[in-house]
Formats: sequence, C-alpha cells, structure tokens
Amino acid sequence: MRIAIVDKYRCRPKDCSHECQRFCPRVRTGDETVIFPEGPDKPPVIVESLCSGEAICVKKCPYNVIRIVNLPEELESDTSHRFSVNGFKLFRLPTPKEGQVLGLIGPNGVGKTTAVQILAGEMTPNLGRFDDPPGWDEIIPEYRGSELQPFFEKIQAGSLVPVLKPQNITDLPKVKDLADRPISDLLEASDSSGRLKELRDDMSLNEIWDRPIKFLSGGELQRVAVTAAIVREGDIYFFDEPTAYLDVRERLRMARAIRNLSSLGKTIIVVEHDLSILDYVSDLVCMFYGNPGVYGIVSHPHGTRVGVNIFLDGFIPDENMRFRETAISFKGMSADDEEYLSREAMVEYGNMKKSFEDFSLEVKGGRVSKGQIVGILGANGIGKTTFVRMLAGELDPDEGEVPTKTVTGLDLKISYKPQYIPSDFDGSLRMYIREAGGNTVDSADFKTSVIKKLELEHLLEHNVQELSGGELQRAAIAACLAREADIYLFDEPSAFLDIEQRLASSRAIRRLIRNNMKTAFIVEHSILMADYLSDSLVVFGGVPGKSGVASSVRTLRSGMNMFLKEMAVTFRRDPQTGRPRVNKDGSQLDSQQKASGEYYYIGKGK
Repeated sequence: MRIAIVDKYRCRPKDCSHECQRFCPRVRTGDETVIFPEGPDKPPVIVESLCSGEAICVKKCPYNVIRIVNLPEELESDTSHRFSVNGFKLFRLPTPKEGQVLGLIGPNGVGKTTAVQILAGEMTPNLGRFDDPPGWDEIIPEYRGSELQPFFEKIQAGSLVPVLKPQNITDLPKVKDLADRPISDLLEASDSSGRLKELRDDMSLNEIWDRPIKFLSGGELQRVAVTAAIVREGDIYFFDEPTAYLDVRERLRMARAIRNLSSLGKTIIVVEHDLSILDYVSDLVCMFYGNPGVYGIVSHPHGTRVGVNIFLDGFIPDENMRFRETAISFKGMSADDEEYLSREAMVEYGNMKKSFEDFSLEVKGGRVSKGQIVGILGANGIGKTTFVRMLAGELDPDEGEVPTKTVTGLDLKISYKPQYIPSDFDGSLRMYIREAGGNTVDSADFKTSVIKKLELEHLLEHNVQELSGGELQRAAIAACLAREADIYLFDEPSAFLDIEQRLASSRAIRRLIRNNMKTAFIVEHSILMADYLSDSLVVFGGVPGKSGVASSVRTLRSGMNMFLKEMAVTFRRDPQTGRPRVNKDGSQLDSQQKASGEYYYIGKGK
C-alpha cells in the first residue's frame, strides 16, 4: 500500500515548473500518475495506485510539499478515516473503556484529535472512502466483534451523550455571544450535574468568577473550559490537551479534577503531551504513531505504566513495531552536585529587585558553572519571565546589577528565546536562522544536531510568517542555539510542542550546552521535562500577580523538594526508564515520602 500526500496549503503550482509531473518516471511512460486539475493555483493529484514509489517528486519539489510512504498491505483493512485525495489517513481507533480514563499519546499530526472527534460523534468515520462516504449501516458491520460496535450503535441511536473539551480554546473570546459575559454565566449555564460549587474552589475560579471571558488569559481560559466540560452531565468525556497554558500547580489541580470525575464511574478520554500528568490521570494508554501529516496508526491499549514506558522505548512488543530509532531514558541524565561545585564558574549574579505598578520581584543571587543547565519552576504570573528578561538585558533591576561579564572578566554573550515569539520576519526560515547565527545553519554539525532533530529540514525554504505555532517554536529554539553565546535563555521552549518534539528539542539543547561547556536557564512547566533537562533549579514562590521570590540556584533534589512540598505532591521514579511519576494522593508511598520530607525521589539513576 502506498500513500501520497500533497500539502495543498503550501503547494505553489503557479510558482514552480511542475517538477513533480515532469520528472515522474510513470508519467514519462505515458501513465497519468500526476495530474494537475484545471483551475487557478490547484495542487496536483498523485494517483497512488499508479505511483511506483521512487519518490523522485519528493526530491524535486522546490517547496517540499510532497511525501510518499509505503505501508504494509494488511493495514488497508484497518483504515478508519481519510480526509481527501492525497490527504491524511488514520488507521484503527482507540477503544473507550467504560468507567476508566484512556490516555492518548503521540506526536502532533498523527490523528489524535481526529479520533476524538470521531468518538465524540462530531465526525463520521469514512473508512477511507472520502469520495463516497459510507452510512452507519456500512460502518457498524466493519467493527463487528469489537468493543467499538456497541459504542457506534449508541452514537447512531443518539443514546450516548458526549462532552468535549476542545483542543483550541483561544477562539472562545472571539464568540460574540460569549466575549462580554462573565465566566459565572457560562459555567452556571453548563452546570447540569450540580458539580460546579465544588469545582469553583478546586479549580481556583473565585478570583475570576465575575471577569468577562474576553479578558481571560490562556491559562484562565483553559481552567474555565475544563470546568465547563466536567460540570456537564454526560456518558463519555473528552479532554483534548487540557494542560496547555497551565503551570505545574494548575496541571495537577486539573488532573485531580479529572480523576475525581472518573471516580463517579464516567468514561473519559484524555489527549495529553505532559507524560507525568498523563501517567497520573490515566488507567490505560493508547499510542499514536506514524508520519505526522501523512498517516497515523493507533496501538492497542496498555496499562498506564507499561504504555508510557513502551512509548519512551519506541518499540511496541505486541505489534513488533518500532516507531522511533532510539529509546528515551531518564537514568543518569544529571551530573552529581559535587561535579558542578568543582567546575569552573561561568557567571555569578547578586541579589536583585524589580518593581512594577502592581507586582514586585525579589531575586536571590546565584552561581552557575560551565555546562550547567538551570531549570526555572514556578506558577504563572510569579516573575519567571521578568527574571529571564533581566538576565537577557531587556529589563534593568531597581536594585542590584545584572552580570555583564563572565567570572574570568570576558564580556558576557547571551542568546534569548522569548516566551512569545514574533512571527513578522519577512523571509524564509533559512534566512531567519542565518540572521541569528550567520552561516551556522549550513554547517554539517548544526544540521545534524539541531535542524534534523527539530525536524526543520523541509521547512527551511518556507516563509516564517506561514509557520504554525509549533513550527515557529522550533524555529525560535534553532535560532537561539545558532547564536554564539555564553548563556542561553529559553522561556517555555516546550509550549505548542508535542512530546516527541519536546524531547527532541531538549536533546538538542543538552548536547550544545554540554559539548560547548555553555550555560542555560530554562523556564519549564512540565516536571518531566524539567527533570529531563535540568541539573539544578531556581524555584519561584510568592503570590501570583502580586509578588514573587526567586531562590538561589539549588540542587535538583533540594529544588524539587522545595517546589513539590508547597504543592503537597510527591514523585517516585520508574525503575525501568528512570522517569518521574506522580504518586496517587494518600497512597502508601505518598505518605512515606511526605513523612520523610522526600517529595522528589532522585534515586540511583539520577
């Protein structure tokens, strides 16, 4: 079976010489394998049944919009949905388990949201027949003998009430009927279960209760959207990326709310990129793998611990399928504290203070060594970005001084990746990275260690203004790494990225910092990613939106204990992968770790 994909949004048939058609071997023999429909600016159609799979068109296309993939023939019978000719194809579907939480994990663009929309009844699976969609009388027999047969029968009969928290929540303030209404109106109108009174406190909504929806931040919108879904009475609940825009504290608060919903016997499906939260909230896990934007395959369900470990390993034993070349392990990622104390210091900074009209920040001084990565943890609105901007020289402290020289007296060079990335650069991605780091983008080492790892090769000739949020984030990380600097500052580098991209960008950052003996400060909201990246921590406390206090540079162990103790959450380590796992509230291990003061178990692997 062969899949041919043409990205119709980036294809420019008016600006090219139709290389895909001119160089196709089958077209040269007289077959109509590549066809250009009549009409202005219409992309080509590649006839998959005639394609011989040499992928010459992929190499010749000047805009990198064509992909040809060969797949096992037996997968054809597992086709669940296809959007269009030369469009994305989804194989299989996850199976909801009554009374349990099913987590969906995998990179962006492999069909997680499509599967959610199908199971929520918002989209009908066409079994690959996009040009002649089947009816339910044909769809249901295709799933005969599986647990999806009675599920789809209920959808057809209308006897299943789905509740969906959509992936994109930023459009809520744009809805005319909602924008000027306070969130209390929206939530009270949604409360058909009587759970709102309890959730108002649990989701920390009292402070914004009377605030109009159009004035909510991304994190506040997310909390409102999750709450609006939980308070509705339904049979099956879908939460598509419920932790986006949330800090660690809010992510755990949201996870507890979903766990409490599952304790009522509700069936729940959660799409999540934060593995720690997915591990905590789920009973079962289904993996999505494939080629983003081309095809996606859904694995069989596994227990949460086993499923997440399989995902990190990159190999599914029961399907004999390897979907990633290398396994990901958290064992031995950080060096010993004594090693950093003995290393040559890169920079030292003293106590600093910065005040605004309604917010004040106090920073305690610290020392960082060459090759050291400092993670920054804290709630939203508590001064993390202000601290990073002071280090970057964008803000001057009211008290104290920002270091401008290394410990050895050399001028300090800084590369900064801001939280909010401007997309107004007029030019290609290659030009954008070249402007940041000169000809670094063309070096073999940078191409291998950064461009390839961040999957930016096929985007280098695309205009920066056309990039999506995730593509723009990866582009900004690459541009930051391309600059020659002593200190690299990253403000929320994992925002908009899926788990594969988060791990890939983390590996790229770690490699450059360690190999070149540089220093990095990284603001992160995922405990798992902070653990994967950080050698030490700066922990922020205080009152969000009013005052913040940044600790000195602490060891990973003491920093995590300090941060997690405040949230009354404990973590253990998985013996197989070394990854941090959230302990269930009140469990024996949770009680033991709290009693001993070890909220964050480092273990031998770290």
